[in-house]
This record gives sequence, C-alpha cells and structure tokens, in this order.
Amino acid sequence: MEQERQRLYTVEEYMALEARSDVRHEFFEGKVFAMSGGSIRHNRLIGNCVFALRIGLRGKKCGIFFEGVQLAVEKGRYYSYPDVAVTCSVTDLAAERTIEAPVLLIEVLSKSTETRDRSWKFDRYKALPSLRHYLLVSQKTCLVEWYRREESGVWSFTPLAQFTDEIYFPELSLTLRVQDVYEDTGVVQMTIYPGPEAKSELD
Repeated sequence: MEQERQRLYTVEEYMALEARSDVRHEFFEGKVFAMSGGSIRHNRLIGNCVFALRIGLRGKKCGIFFEGVQLAVEKGRYYSYPDVAVTCSVTDLAAERTIEAPVLLIEVLSKSTETRDRSWKFDRYKALPSLRHYLLVSQKTCLVEWYRREESGVWSFTPLAQFTDEIYFPELSLTLRVQDVYEDTGVVQMTIYPGPEAKSELD
C-alpha cells in the first residue's frame, strides 16, 4: 500500500473519497493509503474461500463479504478491507458499506502485505470483541495459519499444511477444508525430504 497524500483526512473526508473512488483506501489515524491490486492466484484463493464458506453457511443468518466491503476495526481511527469477512451481526447484515462485528477474517498473503497482515494488522484485529478466527492463506505453498481466540481470551495457533486438513468453526457450525481453499490454484503441498543421515539409513 502507498500513502495517497501527505495531509490528514477526517473520517468524513475519507468516506467521501471512498464513495467516489474506483481505488480502495485504508484509513489509519487520518492517513489514507491506496491499496494495490492482487494477482490472479490471490483473487482465485479469495474466491475459493468465499465459495466454500457460502455453501457451509447456506440457510444460516450470517453473511460473507470480500475485498470491497469495509471493516471498521476502530471506529474513527482505523478502517480496512479484509480479503474475506464473515459476520452474523444483524447490524452488519443490514449495513450499506461498513461492517463492525466479524466472527472470521481471512487475509491471503502476498509479498508486500505478509509482514503487516501477520503482525501490525492482526494486533488491531484482536481488538474486535466479535472476532474468533483469523486465517492467513499462503499463495506460495499449501499453508493456512489458523489463529483462534479461546474462551480464556488467549489466541491459539494451528498451521494446516495438508489438503486433507480441516478447520471447524463452532460459532458458525461450519467446516472449511484446506483442499477447497487451494482448488485450481496450482499450489502444491510442502514436501519434506529426508536429510543426508536419513537417506543413508534408507540405502
């Protein structure tokens, strides 16, 4: 992301900018940042997540939003555009542009955003009381990093690197298969090769 201008914007000015702009911008403490476009693989991974979640949520009072839907991470201070968001909030489902209470957020990692998605952005997403699950999806290899807020409030971490792995979201009564996330993307599973010692023992 690149900062759009040096001057500071009010929230009202920012919202007016978003309403007329073809480019999405994030907002943090008055600064506005233009968001760069993603790759075809990035787009396909987002689409796979949305499709799989939509099937699992059919008939349930929850909504799936992606890319162009804004999230008020901290009202008046920080607004972002997660790659995928799932919310069951009645207020969110009736909103026109901005949601506030997601249960699940997904970010597809790219070279320019990986560090930020993994640290700075996640730290701010944690402040959302509604958020229970945060997924980071790799474009380079089969790897979905699952962060879950436990009942104690502590965030647990589970890496999923096999197509047969599954993630169950009890709040949504939904299971997401890693295989469905990576379908038709050309991404393969990580291969673990034996080291020299293990190789010699197999000879």
